Amino acid sequence: MLNKSALTLALASALIATVGVTSGCAVARDQQTAGSYVDDTALTTRVKAKFAADPIVSAMSISVETLKGTVQLAGFAKSSEERAVAEKLARETSGVVAVRNDIAVRP
Repeated sequence: MLNKSALTLALASALIATVGVTSGCAVARDQQTAGSYVDDTALTTRVKAKFAADPIVSAMSISVETLKGTVQLAGFAKSSEERAVAEKLARETSGVVAVRNDIAVRP
């Protein structure tokens, strides 16, 4: 029969092993790492800066979100030209993997 300290040590080892295995699975299950979050934040900032500098695109009317290099644009554009320019600017931003353009054109 195990003594009390051996049993405690065995339980602690099992707990550490369980935590190690489950925390390793977190990233494998498509959760974002800290590094990829920082990269996505930088991409979002660069796209928004391009919008702010462009005379056609209203940076205040279009939201930008990034996940794993995919930029999602949403909001309202005054014209189909503004919608297209916003998508073009996002696609041309270094580091952008893909763009989802969910911008609606106001009638």
